[in-house]
Amino acid sequence: MYYKRPFAFKPILILFLSFVLGSSFAANRKETGIFDFLKKPGNQYVLIKTDKGECIVRLYNETPKHRDNFIKLVKKGFYNGTLFHRVIKSFMIQGGDPDSKHAKPAQLLGEGDLGYQIPAEFNPGIFHKKGVIAAARDDNAAKSSSASQFYLVQGKVYTDEELNVVEEKRLKGRKIPPAQRQIYKTIGGTPFLDQNYTVYGEIVKGIEMVDSVASVPTDGNDRPLSDISIQMRLLKRKEIKKLEKELAQENFRKKLIM
Repeated sequence: MYYKRPFAFKPILILFLSFVLGSSFAANRKETGIFDFLKKPGNQYVLIKTDKGECIVRLYNETPKHRDNFIKLVKKGFYNGTLFHRVIKSFMIQGGDPDSKHAKPAQLLGEGDLGYQIPAEFNPGIFHKKGVIAAARDDNAAKSSSASQFYLVQGKVYTDEELNVVEEKRLKGRKIPPAQRQIYKTIGGTPFLDQNYTVYGEIVKGIEMVDSVASVPTDGNDRPLSDISIQMRLLKRKEIKKLEKELAQENFRKKLIM
């Protein structure tokens, strides 16, 4: 007589249960977002600090080349110690010149670069409203951007008549979309730069910093008489989550008021 081995039910049952439980866990994970903390944030934010205040900039995903280049430089600490070297009230404040890190008082700045340019990234839905960050550039025909120099728009509020003149004389007949025109009439900006310089982000908190810097006394070359040094860093995941929650609540309150 020989011993007949019973059917190996137990191992198969264990495998079956493991599959079922594993599938259930995966589905539950999707529903509950149990691993949401591992996801890369949908937007990247940069904190810009000066002795005139600070602001937080959200970088646009619609301009990936400029976004990624800016993030790279911020991570390297490139902007730390650079200056806002060109300030024009009711227009913009400009920084990012590598030569400004060790510039002497009254030294003419604005020609420094990193030896490469970023291809222009124009988008009809992105424009020069107050608070955006955009790339400076020279007069190259392709309108490619400086690798490091940027500006934050202060601008001014326009009337319909003034916007008509901008369309005719500065935009060569291109019409400003109604929604953008309304923002230029209420919030303000610099519409004559649209589709000529790449805009790649906007201030979501602390826009008062731009007004503060724009009001400082300057010399004949638009350089502030007292240096305004810059420090930058990327917001961390937890900071982004907290910020976006605050922004969502603020937008909700605005809608209630309206």
